[in-house]
Amino acid sequence: MTVSERAHELAMAAAQAAADKKAQDIVIIDVGDQLAITDAFLVASAPNERQVLAIVDAVEERLLELPEKAKPIRREGERGGRWVLLDYVDIVVHVQHTEEREFYALDRLWKDCPQIPFVDRDLADSAAGTATAE
Repeated sequence: MTVSERAHELAMAAAQAAADKKAQDIVIIDVGDQLAITDAFLVASAPNERQVLAIVDAVEERLLELPEKAKPIRREGERGGRWVLLDYVDIVVHVQHTEEREFYALDRLWKDCPQIPFVDRDLADSAAGTATAE
């Protein structure tokens, strides 16, 4: 894995913020060996424009709450709400409408790059609760 500790921290915080807003198909791709401009892509999707924008807002808020606050140096696509890109230098967050996600298939374009595992803490907590109850 080539991602820096900072990139990993940002990606995990952003992924959890997206998951908290019910983002779908959250994937973190380690692109550090392929790109010199960033370490990782976070790709998430939502079924409508309003939810895309809510996820983007949640990601931005969460990364500003980190001990070392993070603000995007670039934000694109907000007006349409179909594909918003947040560039944090260490990571680039792509929040896409489900249709754009299927059409552009970033996951497939970067399939040769390793994925960084992410598990939504709510799913992990409920799985732990189920295991304890048994």
